[in-house]
Amino acid sequence: MHIRQRARRRHVWGRLGAAFATATALTLTGLPGLDQAHAAKPPNVKPVRCDEKYLKKQFPTTPPDSGPPADLTYDAWPNDENYTYDNPAKAYDGVLPPTDAQREKAGKDYRTWQRAFEKSKNPADRVMEIYARYNAQYDSPKGYKDFTRFLDVKYVGNHGNPRRGEAFEARMVKKYNMVGPDWWCQDVISYIDENGEKRWRVVDVHNRRTEFKIETKSNGRAEPDQVKADRQIARQYPKSTFRYITGAATEKATKDSIKQFDDDLKRERGTDRTQAGVTERRSNAIERTQKPTVYTKYDKRFNPDPLKGGRGPIIDQALRSGRTLEEARRLQAMYNQNNGGGYFNRGPGGIDFSTLEINYVGTPVKGEGLDYSMKADYVQDPDAHPGYGGDAKLQLASDAFFTWLALTPDRFWVNLNPIRPDVIMDKEFAKTDAGRVLLEADLTLKHDYADAMNPDKYERGERFWRAAPRTPEGMPCLPVIRQWITPKPAKVREQDGGIYILDAPLKVNMEVPTGPDVPAGGCKLTEAQTRQAEALILTMIQPELERRVNDEPSYADLRRVYSSRVAAEYIRRQDAAAPTDFRKIINSNDVSRWPLRGENANWDKKTVYDKYVHSFRNGDYTFERVYGGKVWILSMGGVDFSKAPRRNISRAQFDTEHRGLDTTTRSSVQTEVTYRGGNAAYLGGSTADQPTTPPDPKPTPTPTPTGPDDPKPSGTPPTPAPGTSTTGGGQTPPAHDPDGDLADTGSDAPLGLIAGIAAAVLVAGGALVWWMSRRGSRQSR
Repeated sequence: MHIRQRARRRHVWGRLGAAFATATALTLTGLPGLDQAHAAKPPNVKPVRCDEKYLKKQFPTTPPDSGPPADLTYDAWPNDENYTYDNPAKAYDGVLPPTDAQREKAGKDYRTWQRAFEKSKNPADRVMEIYARYNAQYDSPKGYKDFTRFLDVKYVGNHGNPRRGEAFEARMVKKYNMVGPDWWCQDVISYIDENGEKRWRVVDVHNRRTEFKIETKSNGRAEPDQVKADRQIARQYPKSTFRYITGAATEKATKDSIKQFDDDLKRERGTDRTQAGVTERRSNAIERTQKPTVYTKYDKRFNPDPLKGGRGPIIDQALRSGRTLEEARRLQAMYNQNNGGGYFNRGPGGIDFSTLEINYVGTPVKGEGLDYSMKADYVQDPDAHPGYGGDAKLQLASDAFFTWLALTPDRFWVNLNPIRPDVIMDKEFAKTDAGRVLLEADLTLKHDYADAMNPDKYERGERFWRAAPRTPEGMPCLPVIRQWITPKPAKVREQDGGIYILDAPLKVNMEVPTGPDVPAGGCKLTEAQTRQAEALILTMIQPELERRVNDEPSYADLRRVYSSRVAAEYIRRQDAAAPTDFRKIINSNDVSRWPLRGENANWDKKTVYDKYVHSFRNGDYTFERVYGGKVWILSMGGVDFSKAPRRNISRAQFDTEHRGLDTTTRSSVQTEVTYRGGNAAYLGGSTADQPTTPPDPKPTPTPTPTGPDDPKPSGTPPTPAPGTSTTGGGQTPPAHDPDGDLADTGSDAPLGLIAGIAAAVLVAGGALVWWMSRRGSRQSR
């Protein structure tokens, strides 16, 4: 059974009965107001007993054990508890910006278009309502000029926030048994602020007898204004205690702020008992969009059909993120101001997209689409240091995935050799961002090789040069060293109709090359000295380089495209067993749909090669040391993805070491989740059951717009690339790699798990590194 099918059939707790279903089945008749931490005038909110609000029943007494636990335990596991909420506005998240004529026709009276839609049920009328809302706020001091952000934040988000917030609140009311006459929801508390002004605070859940005040946040953030208001309330209502229940990983800023609040209250009240704390109850909020419309946004990434698209939380978050750090800070502030119900989770800056990698793909069944999941770390402080670049990173992962499918594995190599400018990389591979990443990583590795042995920067470098072999004149000398990156066996698990990529480490290899492609070095060594130098490099320099390749941001793109390579190899093998929607792409050697993009659109392999040659000839840095009584001034100056070994772990090992990951992954296709209290986000998507771009809706009577200015569906299908090659694409690929059979491993490997997926990072041929040569010498004085 496929992941997508299982996910749809799961019975989630979130259905609290007909009463709550009625509460969430709200119409799009008006935009909800923002959650106000401390209102300047009495809010238009009517408190109601929590049991009556969410269970449509009044319990005669309050249970003695009701309310969240006092020990503040972070209840981050199990993480498979889902709840659902409806957001009909999400079906319009792909509406295109209006033309001038459409804006003029829409006007500012959105209620007219509301009534038109209620009568016609034509989505085009709803779109005109959205345009009218956009017009109505456009000229206000805080109005949104960017229609795309208005649509996401002020329309879709403002409809989703209260629904998600109420769904989480309802879940907490039931989980912690907050029923009976003492528990009130949306209770209004008046207080005097620090300036002596009367204010009002709407408390999500309030025990009027014990003065226990609870704020429920479906994300991991308590708003600073809310905590500030609660500090004032604590002074004026001295019996008050406070709890903030979060439904996601709690932000560090929130934890720190509430801890300080608690410490201050304990000191003021002379007690050791908790006065303000956080209870973390991670839950998965699954948004239901109801029936899609022609204005629903579909994204083409990971979809083999250029006329179809997919949806998923990874698409939403990637498109929300800023392109630069400066833009990310601005967007994070914007989304935070409109995130009262936690609809946007930690905000678009909460995810470190530089760490984004694919960690799961489902089995590709022809005509049924593909489920996939991505993993990325959370950032520690999304306000000050937000993540950004999500759209570009997701695009790279998708483009690389298809590149590995379209090109035959014999093309997956790059080679930097100062005497072989004719053999840098395959010409088709050079047209892709995956190829660019490999070549640039090769150059980075060579720079890092020189850097790792720098005695002016590292104690390791000083020890290295003192141990290096010497020429008869006393100068330290190294042979030319070839270095390349290859995969260590990727740890994977194939089950549940898909493959989990659990770990995909990379290895740095080094050796003294031989053959005609080896350039002359700067000094001569005996065979024994060469072996000595090689052993020294392998023990002192190679481990540091391997650490950098697997951990440092400079190789993040390499790790990202390698994970896509592992996923693509799984698709290749499934297609070899039975035709899939990827059949025409595999081995077609046509990468026209996945070209170099953005700032790299005009990238040229020769530019990288020239940088390498310059460094090879001129060195990266110089340093001065005394050896043999003399002062020496010294200067320091591929990747092949044709193989990728992988090891399929057993089910017992998977269940022991990765317990619950399968459940987390299934949920990630529908919503952003975390795994077992970790600090990483799992966000997925699906290309399943997405229609081709539909025609324009038929017009209805006035005031429905007609003619050329009608709102158009979101996105025009691209024209298929001309001259698409069918070489190998329409045939069944070989059941084994061209480089030889790969043995199965794993005691119960279903469908024949690969013991060595072909996906390496080799520096083929003479991908040579820097040598150290004498630049000059002088007698020491």
